[in-house]
Amino acid sequence: MNQPNPAIVAQSAVRRLPRAALWLFCLAYVLPGFIGRAPWRRDDIVAFAYMLELADGVSHWLRPTVQGLAPDLPALLPYWLGAVAIQIAPAGFPADLAVRIPFIGLLLLTLFATWYGTYQLARGPDAQPVAFAFGGEAAPPDYARALADGALLALIACLGLAQPAHETTPMLAQLCFSALAFYGFAALPYRLWGPAIGACLGLLGLALSGAPSLAVIFGFGGLLALLPAAHQDPTDARALKHRRLATAGLIGLIGVVALLASVMELWRWHLVMPAWSAAYWLAQGNLLIWFTWPAWPLVLWTLW
Repeated sequence: MNQPNPAIVAQSAVRRLPRAALWLFCLAYVLPGFIGRAPWRRDDIVAFAYMLELADGVSHWLRPTVQGLAPDLPALLPYWLGAVAIQIAPAGFPADLAVRIPFIGLLLLTLFATWYGTYQLARGPDAQPVAFAFGGEAAPPDYARALADGALLALIACLGLAQPAHETTPMLAQLCFSALAFYGFAALPYRLWGPAIGACLGLLGLALSGAPSLAVIFGFGGLLALLPAAHQDPTDARALKHRRLATAGLIGLIGVVALLASVMELWRWHLVMPAWSAAYWLAQGNLLIWFTWPAWPLVLWTLW
């Protein structure tokens, strides 16, 4: 019998990490990067300036500017979050600290969505390890939990995210909403409302965070997750109805995202033709290797 997954995993290999220790580790990663510092880079300072202008009523909420200059990235939602945080902060509360509070939530939500998205993928029938002849293979929930723990720790370990993930910029918002979309698409074949909310928040948030093109691409990619799998019974009326409803909803969501981006003039072309020198490609390769370390070796191993 051909197994869809060649993994041979015993139950003893998937002992769960203590939940309290895992989430305390997440807090230890998130909080120190936001608390006790001043804005530390140009992107961080510029984003704070746009939020401050919105909070003070100097700039229009649909056209954020600083001294008449629009942001390089046509994002709205990240600046709105920071401006609202400044407005509702108590009197005397530092504005630069107030804007970090919603972004702390965005980074925590990124970790949360990554864990649950991986967990849902690993619970799927095609992801299960090889069944042993006399039992003892990893139970599906424990196996999925171990993979989700590993995915979360790999995300935290990525060197390239250490600084950008702790800045109040649209890039962190894009990371968060990408993770929400990932969770939604991973769980949508099995559940409806929770994943649907995640997918909606993810794609709409991406569009309002300066990445409408990415939102549309992710949306079409999410449709692939709803294709019937080999293990599914084509005569299962309930599964067929679920897939049809989810597919129709996702197609409608893609249309809403495209319409929203058009009405709010969020479409912009940001691709720049790269240089064709060997030095340029060597520099980009080095950047990619270190930015995604140590996740990319795990990705290659998984694909193999």
